[in-house]
Amino acid sequence: MAVASDVVATTLAVVLAVALLSPRLVSSNSEGDALYALRKSLSDPDNVLQSWDPTLVNPCTWFHVTCDRDSRVTRVDLGNSNLSGHLVPELGHLEHLQYLELYKNNIQGTIPAEFGNLKSLISLDLYNNNISGVIPPTLGKLKSLVFLRLNDNHLTGQIPRELAKTSSLKVVDVSNNDLCGTIPTTGPFEHIPLNNFENNPRLEGPELQGLAIYDTNC
Repeated sequence: MAVASDVVATTLAVVLAVALLSPRLVSSNSEGDALYALRKSLSDPDNVLQSWDPTLVNPCTWFHVTCDRDSRVTRVDLGNSNLSGHLVPELGHLEHLQYLELYKNNIQGTIPAEFGNLKSLISLDLYNNNISGVIPPTLGKLKSLVFLRLNDNHLTGQIPRELAKTSSLKVVDVSNNDLCGTIPTTGPFEHIPLNNFENNPRLEGPELQGLAIYDTNC
């Protein structure tokens, strides 16, 4: 009887341990799936993503990926890595991601609207790529965003006014694109230097509240 009791106790302990770990494993696996979707969308001639193995329990052992103590992805550092391809909406599942560094590559296509779900994001660095399309207004939902560097791409359309409500923003650089309309002057834009908007041939000067509409020349 004592042996049977020990077996039951051991089984219960294992079940409890699995139950406690399951949310973490599920989270890690979903984040790994999101990052692997990015890997599949990119051409990687220098094999910087070689360690991104989807069969591992979580992506925290992958190169260029940083996790917190709970095995949740907080950084993706792939700047200047000779990557080409496009961004994927699955990255919006990385709700603990703080830094997304993909600058100085040859990434094309658009910025997915799902990036607005990256609620922990502090820095979004996509500068020096070949990204086109508009700046998603959903980025205005990122209440922790401090650095938004999208310069030296092929972005079009307006600077979303939703960004003016993001009080955490300290750095916005959208120079060397093809944006149109006028430059916001409210919220964090009061302190952004004008040279961070230069070389957008269709972008007008600072918005004059009540005197000019911001979609001029768009």
